[in-house]
Amino acid sequence: MIARTCQDRVIAPSLLAADFGRIQEETSRAIHAGADWMHLDVMDGHFVDNISFGPAVVQAVHESNDIFLDVHLMISRPDHYLPRFIAAGADLITVHVEADHDVAETLRRIREAGLQAGLALNPATPMSAVEPYLDQIDLLLCMTVVPGFGGQAFMEEVLPKIAQAAAWREEKGLRYHIEVDGGIGLATAPKAVAAGANVLVAGSSTFSAPDMAAAIQALRS
Repeated sequence: MIARTCQDRVIAPSLLAADFGRIQEETSRAIHAGADWMHLDVMDGHFVDNISFGPAVVQAVHESNDIFLDVHLMISRPDHYLPRFIAAGADLITVHVEADHDVAETLRRIREAGLQAGLALNPATPMSAVEPYLDQIDLLLCMTVVPGFGGQAFMEEVLPKIAQAAAWREEKGLRYHIEVDGGIGLATAPKAVAAGANVLVAGSSTFSAPDMAAAIQALRS
C-alpha cells in the first residue's frame, strides 16, 4: 500500500489500544472502518517504562492484512534491532532522536531497505535536535504525550513544535508528514491539524469507540 502525501489527512489507529487476543481481527476491523495506516508502538522497557511487542507481532499483522504499517520504535537501540523490523514487513519505521544510535546512519539504513523513515521527538526535546535530519526523513513524529503508556492527556504545549515543523517543511521545500501521537480525539485533533499535523495516531478514540468507522470519519473531517 502506498503512503499518502503530506497534504492528505491520514488516520492511523494504534494497535496498542486493540484487543491483543484478536490482533488479526482488530486490524481487519480498523481497515474496514476506513483506517489509512496501522500504527504499531514497539516498547522495550528501557527507553520507555513499558513493554509492548516485538517483530513477531509486526509480522503477524503484515501477513494477515494489507495495510500500511507505521512502526514506531520506542527502544534504546533501534539500530541493533532494525533488520528484524525490516524483515517483519514494516512500511515506515520511526526512531527516536533521543535513543542511543547514530541517527543519520539509522535513517539511511531504513531508506536503503526501501522503507520510509520517520524521526520522533519527545515533548521535552527541543526542535533543534531534529532539524539536522529533516531532509533525511519521510515523517516527523511529535509526541503529544510522554511516551510509554496509552490513555494520557494531550499536551497542548507541543502545538508550537508542530507549527515549527510545518514552517520548516515549507521553508526548506521538504515533503515529510507531520504525525502526532498521544491523546488524539475529537477535541484535540483539530488543534493538531490547525498547527500543521496531517497524520493522526488515535488509540482509544478509535478502537474503543462504539462505532469505529464513525470515529475515524469524524477524525478525518
